[in-house]
Formats: sequence, C-alpha cells, structure tokens
Amino acid sequence: MIKRFFPFLAWMATYNKALLRGDLTAGLTVGIMLVPQGMAYAMIAGMPPIYGLYAALVPQLVYALMGTSRQLAVGPVAMDSLLVATGVGALRLLNEEDYVAAVLFLTLLIGGLQLLMGFFRMGFFVNFLSKPVISGFTSAAAILISLGQLNHILGTNFAQTSRVHELIPNIIGSLGYIHWLTFGLGVGSIALIFLLNKFNKKLPVPLLMVVLGILAVVIFGLETKGIHIVGDIPKGLPGFQAPEFQWDKMGQLMPIAITVALFGFMESVSIAKTIEEKHPEYELDPDQELRALGLSNVLGSFFQSFSVSGSFSRTAVNDQAGAKTGMSLIISTLIIAGVLLFLTPLFYNLPAVILGAIIIVSVIGLIDVQYPLALWKNRKDEFLLLAATFLMTLFIGLMEGILFGVLLSLMLVVYRISKPHMAVLGRIKGTNYFKNIDRFSGDVEVDADKLVIRFDAQLYFGNKDYFKKQLYRQMAKKGPVLKYIILNAEPINYIDSSASAMLERIILDFRQRGIHFMIAAAIGPTRDILYSSGIVDILGEENLFVQTFDAVASCSEKKERSDMQKKITLQSKTKSL
Repeated sequence: MIKRFFPFLAWMATYNKALLRGDLTAGLTVGIMLVPQGMAYAMIAGMPPIYGLYAALVPQLVYALMGTSRQLAVGPVAMDSLLVATGVGALRLLNEEDYVAAVLFLTLLIGGLQLLMGFFRMGFFVNFLSKPVISGFTSAAAILISLGQLNHILGTNFAQTSRVHELIPNIIGSLGYIHWLTFGLGVGSIALIFLLNKFNKKLPVPLLMVVLGILAVVIFGLETKGIHIVGDIPKGLPGFQAPEFQWDKMGQLMPIAITVALFGFMESVSIAKTIEEKHPEYELDPDQELRALGLSNVLGSFFQSFSVSGSFSRTAVNDQAGAKTGMSLIISTLIIAGVLLFLTPLFYNLPAVILGAIIIVSVIGLIDVQYPLALWKNRKDEFLLLAATFLMTLFIGLMEGILFGVLLSLMLVVYRISKPHMAVLGRIKGTNYFKNIDRFSGDVEVDADKLVIRFDAQLYFGNKDYFKKQLYRQMAKKGPVLKYIILNAEPINYIDSSASAMLERIILDFRQRGIHFMIAAAIGPTRDILYSSGIVDILGEENLFVQTFDAVASCSEKKERSDMQKKITLQSKTKSL
C-alpha cells in the first residue's frame, strides 16, 4: 500500500551507481532546459518570469516521489499556461498582485480536483478526450500562443485575447508602432533557433539563446536603444504561503479548473504511456498519476507555482539523456534551486524578445498537419471532428473549443452505435464458418429459406429500432420462402430492457408468420440477460445454440421432421379415402 502511493520506494530500494549516472546526465540536461522554458511559459500564463522557475521547483520534487512514470518530466507547459491565462484573464483584474493571487488559487483548485479524481479512481475520464479533439485543440492553441507572443517580437503592445478574429486586428492595428530593432532581433532569434535545432538537436538551444541575448544587451547597450529586458528577478527560494482563498471567484474559475485538470492529466498520461512502451521494468498507474499531479499542484500553489503537467519535449530529452528513475527530476529540481539562490541576477539583462522567440518556435512544433491529412484520406468523420474543434477553439475560445470537441465526439459515438454494422452471413464452402456475404460473395453458400444475420454492437434503446428495421428489410428481400431466421449474437455484449421487449415482440411476430427465430453464439453475459429478462421463455431453450452451424443444422432437422410429418399426414388422408 505504501509503495502504491509512494512509487519512489520501489526504485529507491535497488538504486545504484549505474542508475545514478543516467539520472545525473538527464537531470542536468532537463534542469538547464527548464530555466528558459519555465520563464517563457510564465509569460504565456501572464505571470512574471520568476514564477516559471517556482513552478519547476516543488511540483517536480513531489512528482518524483509519487509519480509512477520514471521518465515523465513535470513542470510548466505551454497549453496549461495559455488555459490559465485565458481563465484568469477573463476576471479582468486590475493589478499584478491580484492576478498572481487568482492564478495560485486556480492552481490549488486544479490540484484539488486531480487529487479527488485520483482517490475516486476517475482516471477513465481522460478517455473522453479523443485524439482528433486533442489535435484540433492543440493546433489552434499553438496558433493563438504564437500570435500572442508577437508583441514581444514586434516591440508593440496590443490587447491580448483568445479569439483569433479579435487578436489579428489588434496585431494589425499595432503595426504602425513597430520597434524595428526589437523586430530584427526577434526574427533573427527565431531563424537562429530553427538553424541550431536543425544543425544539432542535442544542443540546449533555448539556454544558448538566453546567454547570447544577455551578452548582446550588455555588449551593445540594447536596453538604451529600446529593447525591453526582464529586469530584476527576485533572488532566493519561494517561501511557504497559503493561496488566498477567493470564494467569490469560484463560479468563474471552476470551469477552467476542470478543463485544465482534465487536459493536463490527459497530456501527461499520453506522454507517459508513450515512454512506458520502452521501459517494461515498471507499469503506469493512471489513478496514481492523477494523485501525483494533483498533489504537485496543491503543494506547488503553497510555494507560488502555477499549474504544471507533463512536458513532451522535456520528457523526450529526459528519456534520451538516460533517465532511469525519478531521481533525474530531483536533480533537475536542485539545478532550479541553485539558479534561484545564486544566478537570478544574471538574467537581469535578458531581452523579453528572446523568450518570445523561444515560445514561438516551441509551440509551432505542436501544430500537427500530417494527422488531419491522414484523417481526410481515411476517416472523414473524425476529420470533421478535428476541424470543428480547431475552428471553435480559434474563434470562440479555448475552453469552449475543447468542451465542444468532447461533446461532438460523444455525439459521434452515439451516432455510430445507433446505426452499427449489420451483416447477412453465409457458410464458407466446405467449412462450418459463416462470413459476410458482401465480403465473401464468391465463396459462400446461402440457403433461400434461411436468413443468418450478425449485429455488431450491443442492443439498447438507441439502436433497437434500427435493428428491427434492418431485420425486416432483409426478411422482405427473402420473400415468402423464408422459414428460419438465425441471429448470430456473438458481438452483442449487452441487451437492455427496451431491446429485450423489442426482441420478444419480433419473436412472437415471426411465430405468427410461420418463421422460426433462433439465437446462436451468444457470449456468457448476453446469455445471462436472455434468461433473466425472460426472452428464453418466449424463444424456447431449443432455439438457443452455441454455434451458428448448430442452428443451421437444426433448421435442416426441423425441415426434415416437417416434411416427414407432412408425408405421414398425406398418407393418412390417402388411406382414409
């Protein structure tokens, strides 16, 4: 039980120097990456850069002790930061102190929700976020983040919004006030980041850009020429301070808290599962992941951290650099603590345009083009789901976009299971196997007096009428020669009360028409329902078969007995005459 809630005890018991070597390299690498990334993502959240370093401190340490993934790198990420900025920005707070207080309270709410969901084993909620919804939302959010950072690249100040049709006019309206030196530095920085990433992907490019930017400001006196710099960054570790409980804002913050809690968890688990496939030595527990992320955010909020979750880029680097356990995150935490204690004065001359360039390049990689193209070719219904989520997120809002996408994906599921696949089966020549006659048209035998059908879904109130309509349509195609209908029930894993009543009615209707109805290949749970609902009482146990072939053979026996009875009756009438 203790190891279940504190997974670090499992790897700590067998920890050795060989594991430390890989964890040390990975921890140093991720820690170095986190310095510029954390500061940049704090800007996305509308927070001073120092809060990005705070967010990389306590949450990392908590997850290292409680997380089941040994490579997942937890900390500030772009998507969560944008959602936080959108939610708190809607409160229209007047000063920075109130804004920071609201963000910390929101982080507490997010962590509390994740913690509760983890204890109630509600990790399955992540399944409601389908890949098309995630892809559409992420691509739209990446565009909004990139456009929002153009104020740092252009050296202008325009109103921020999460609606692209409002944001673009704001950007265009600010073009007359471009600071050309800032613009040149921004464009050059973006180009240089792309070139360095292409040249060597193992280079700590963001950190290198931070160093170059600081040197450029110091050497050329760029601050005096209008380049905006980060300025004073508080030195030292964040102190323990309870978030200010803002009950009057609960109604406004709770929807965004639920969204960030679910999306952050989904993002983290998706990344962790991808990495887990390479590491069979441990098993991921989604519910414990919820608890670990929840406690990371709850405790983090007491140490001035905004919402955190798993980072794809840092997790990939962590794994590639040789991380074997959560010790790599502990080492990364120590790196951040060292920066906070001793190195914050070095970032005084960091140009804000450099952080803007780092953000733009990092989020551009989140815009997925290949996946929508693949869906367009093969799954147009899911492409429409992705496109709808993408457009709704861009033009209506982040929270509205993801909620609309989830609702639309659920509606798509309901539509599919309300009209599932239904096949007419025939026997493969020379075998006892029955297959779809449309797929095996040249190799199947079909008897004129028999209709063998397979319904590929559960039977419930939403599709019972469709089942009945398709069954009677196939029956009409057979005409008056039809004497036997066999339902292959193997794919049917559930029959609700509405569908049970429908089955009873059609069994009685077929009996009046002189048609024998039989059920074959029903799995155990379905057979239980057939008995408990009383369907078998109307159907008759003699019409319930283990295999479709047995039901077809029974039809032949019934036909022989019927023919024999007719012959005996005819002979009796002849003798009486």
